[in-house]
Amino acid sequence: MIDIQKLVRDLNTVRSKSPLIHNITNYVVMNNTANGLLAIGASPVMAHSLEEVAEMASIASALVINIGTLEPEWVKAMLTAGKTALKKNTPIVFDPVGAGATSYRTKVCKQIIEECKPSVIRGNASEIMALWNANVQTKGVDSTDSSDSALDSAKALARQTGAVVVVSGQTDYITDGENTRTVENGNPMMARVTGMGCTATAVVAAFAAINGDMLEAATHGMAVMGVAGEIAACKSSGNGSLQVNFLDELYNLDEAAIRNNIKQS
Repeated sequence: MIDIQKLVRDLNTVRSKSPLIHNITNYVVMNNTANGLLAIGASPVMAHSLEEVAEMASIASALVINIGTLEPEWVKAMLTAGKTALKKNTPIVFDPVGAGATSYRTKVCKQIIEECKPSVIRGNASEIMALWNANVQTKGVDSTDSSDSALDSAKALARQTGAVVVVSGQTDYITDGENTRTVENGNPMMARVTGMGCTATAVVAAFAAINGDMLEAATHGMAVMGVAGEIAACKSSGNGSLQVNFLDELYNLDEAAIRNNIKQS
């Protein structure tokens, strides 16, 4: 069960504190994730140059590492920023985009997890399964598995890494290896908008920046994504209008909207 009072508290704290979220993310989603963070009330910065990432990570309230468009110089920057954040005990939220699609991508994921020790790892079912089982082959960045099928892998990965692991899907699972939370909100149309998962990672980072309980912070971030996406889908005729309506719903989200729309099993 999600404690709605605590969820609303965290949402209000994000808006009042406007934490700085440092994103080393991919070309495809920079605009989407920056706008998502602005809509929720956080302050995004998209900085990936090796010459400045350590300094930026040292002043940020949370760091997002997203490997969507990989290249060697960016990997160096990700590792530098991640190690800086780790030393400062700054939350790191890692998005292993396309893990399992190529050996290079999977290798980089393993390196980031080992050297940066992320606080939260968020991916789709296939990505999470590939991180736990190297024999899992994924279809680019798209999941070919259900979130239900990845739960055991997520728990094992959480226990192995010490991170809270989030599996996005029809049901979102959030686990620390022992305790598991679920988010039932969302809409299938969200999967037709590029970068929606990456935006979820960034929103989770905003909540991690203001709540030291990573299991709770990740749950609250995913719940906000699900509720806003579900409301937006009801007002949208397709994935184009969903992008705009989703940002509006994030921006306008309040306690009443959460209480009226959140699904509790």
